[in-house]
Amino acid sequence: MTTIRHEVLTLPAAALGPDNPLPPLRPLDEAHRIDDRDRAALPRDMARQVDYEPLRSLLPVRVRDGYDRVRTPREVDALVIENDRLKATVLPGLGGRIASLHHKPTGRELLYVNPVFQPANFALNGAWYSGGIEWNIGATGHTTLSCSPLHAARVPAPDGGEMLRLWEWERLRDLPFQVDLWLPDGSDFLHVGVRIRNPHERPVPTYWWSNIAVPEERRVLAPADEAWHFGYERRLRRVPVPRHAGADRTYPLNSTYAADYFYELPDDRRRWIAALDEHGHGLVQTSTDALRGRKLFVWGTGPGGRRWQEWLTEPGTGGYCEIQAGLVRTQLEHVRLEAESEVSWLEAYGPLEASPEGEWHTVLREAEARLETALPRAAVDAAHDAWKPYADTEPVGILAAGSGWGALEVLRTGWKLPGTPFGEDTLGDAQEPWLHLLRAGSFPDGPRRAEPYDETLVAPPWRDMLETAPATPVTEYHLGIAQWHAGDRAQAVRSWERGLRSAAAGWPLLRCLAVADQEDGHHERAADRYAEAFDDLCERRGDDERWTALTAALGREAVQALLAAGRPADARSVWERLTPGTRARGRFRLLEIGLLLAEGRGEQARAVFDDGLEVADLREGEEALGRLWARLGPEPLPARLDFRMRPDGS
Repeated sequence: MTTIRHEVLTLPAAALGPDNPLPPLRPLDEAHRIDDRDRAALPRDMARQVDYEPLRSLLPVRVRDGYDRVRTPREVDALVIENDRLKATVLPGLGGRIASLHHKPTGRELLYVNPVFQPANFALNGAWYSGGIEWNIGATGHTTLSCSPLHAARVPAPDGGEMLRLWEWERLRDLPFQVDLWLPDGSDFLHVGVRIRNPHERPVPTYWWSNIAVPEERRVLAPADEAWHFGYERRLRRVPVPRHAGADRTYPLNSTYAADYFYELPDDRRRWIAALDEHGHGLVQTSTDALRGRKLFVWGTGPGGRRWQEWLTEPGTGGYCEIQAGLVRTQLEHVRLEAESEVSWLEAYGPLEASPEGEWHTVLREAEARLETALPRAAVDAAHDAWKPYADTEPVGILAAGSGWGALEVLRTGWKLPGTPFGEDTLGDAQEPWLHLLRAGSFPDGPRRAEPYDETLVAPPWRDMLETAPATPVTEYHLGIAQWHAGDRAQAVRSWERGLRSAAAGWPLLRCLAVADQEDGHHERAADRYAEAFDDLCERRGDDERWTALTAALGREAVQALLAAGRPADARSVWERLTPGTRARGRFRLLEIGLLLAEGRGEQARAVFDDGLEVADLREGEEALGRLWARLGPEPLPARLDFRMRPDGS
C-alpha cells in the first residue's frame, strides 16, 4: 500500500535571507549562449528553436541573493511517498525537489543526496542547490522556483491509491504546471506525470528539463551514437559517443572540464538514460516519447570543477554528475506551446542492473533489455494514458502552500484549471496591491498602500491596467518597469521621469533611470543618478531588514556605477555608509577589492583576498575573482579561489 506522510529533516543549512528588492532591469546574465560560428551547422529545427524567444529578462521575478554560507542545523519540511519497494523524499518548500529515492530491497540510494542545504548562484534568479531530482521550467537554466515553495496535495492515483501532486504558476512565461508522483503497489519505479498548460490566447515558448543528480563514479548510458557537446566556451558541436577527444566521455571522471553532452537519440528508440556503478547497479530514467532529450552534465576533473563540487556541499562529500531529460534535444531551445493547449508526459525512475563495461552497442542492448524486462516501454505509455484522466482530479488534502501569483491570475482571467486550484486563500501581501489594482483600478492608499519596492508585474494585461490607473509616482514606477520589459525603453524613461517630479521618495525612480542611462552608455549621468538615489535612500534610514536589503542592493549598484565612471572617491563615500554587516558579506568584500585597486591600494586589496574571502553568490561561469587577482601581479590564483570553468583557464 502506498502512503504519503509528512516528515521533518534536520540538516546543516544556510539561510536563504531576503530577496533583492530591486527589479532586475538589466539583460539576463545567461551562460548558455551559442558561439555564432556554430549556428550554420545546426539542424534546421534545432536552429529555429534556439532562436525562438530566448529569455532576455528575469522580470517580474526577483533575484535571490540574500543567502550566506553559514550552515547551522535547520528543520526542512518533507513529504515522503512510499510503497514496499521505494521511498521518495520530496521537499515542497524547495522547488518540489526529490531529495532522496531509496530502493528498499537492496538498501541502495539511487540519487546523489547532498548532506547540506547550501544555496549557490546557479538558478536563473540566483539561489539554487545541488542534489536529487529537480523540475526545471521557464527558460534555459535552473528554474526560478529552485528555492521556492510549491503547492502540494494528495490526489487519487490511477491504481486506486494516492498521488502526491505538486503545482505552481511559473512567472517568467506565465504558465501553470503540475507534477504528479505515485508508486503503484509492488513497483520498483516511481511514476511522475507532468503537465504544462497554456491558458493564453496566444502561443507561449515552453521549456522543461528534469535534472537528476547521481554520484559521478558511474558510467552513463543513453541509446545514442552522437551527442551535442556544449561547454563554457559556448561552442555547440556534434561529437561521437562514447569516445570523444581520445577518451570515453560516458565516464564523467574522464572529462577535464565542465561540459554538457546532449544525446542525439534516434526517433524510433525508447527514451531512457541510466547511470551505473562499477558493479552494474544504478538508476534509470525513462519516459514517454514527448520528453525527447537526454543529457549528461559533468563538472570535470579540472581545478575549477573540483572547487565548485566542494563549494556546493561539505568537505569529504563525493562528487556528482547530472543525467537529464527534456522536451527537446538541447537546453538551448524552447518549443512553441500553442494557445489554449497543453503538453504532458510520464517519467519513471527506478533501479537498473546491467553491465556497464564493454563495447558500447553491446552494453546498450543489454541495459535496454533489462529495462524492458523491469518496465516495458508499452507499460510506460499505458501508465501515461491511465494517468491523464486523473490529471484534472481535484486534490483531496492540501499538504503545502505555494505562492499567490496563480490565484491572482485566475482572478484576473476567470480561467478554469481543473486539478490545480489556485485559491484566493493563497493570496498574500505581495499580491495585495495588484489585487486592489485589479478590483479598484488603482493602487491602494492608507496603511496598506503600494510602495515602490513592492514586487512588480509586467505582462501586457497588467501593463494595460497601469496605463489607465491614476498617475501616481508608484504607478509610474511600475508602469515604467512594464514598458521597459516590453522593449519600449523611451516610454519607460518618460514614465519614470513623470513619477520623479512628484515623488516623495525619489530613489526607486532615480535607480531605474540610472540603469537606463547605463544601458545607453551614459555612465557619468548614471553615476550621478545612483549617487543621488543612494543619498535619498539614506535620508530615509531605517533599522529593519527591508531597509538593510535596500541599502545593500542599491549601494552595490551605486559603487559599481561610480567606479565605472572613474569616481573612486564618490564610490568610497557610498561604501562607508553601508552597514558593517553588509560590508562583511563576500560579494561586498569583492566589491571592496575593486574599490581599493581603483584607489591604488594594492596591498590592502591583496589583504582582503588573504583574509579568507568567500563570495556566497559567485555566479556560475563568473570570472571576477580571477580578473581582480590578475591585477595584483603574476602569482597564480589560489586553489580556494579557482572557480574557472573554461578550457583556456579563464
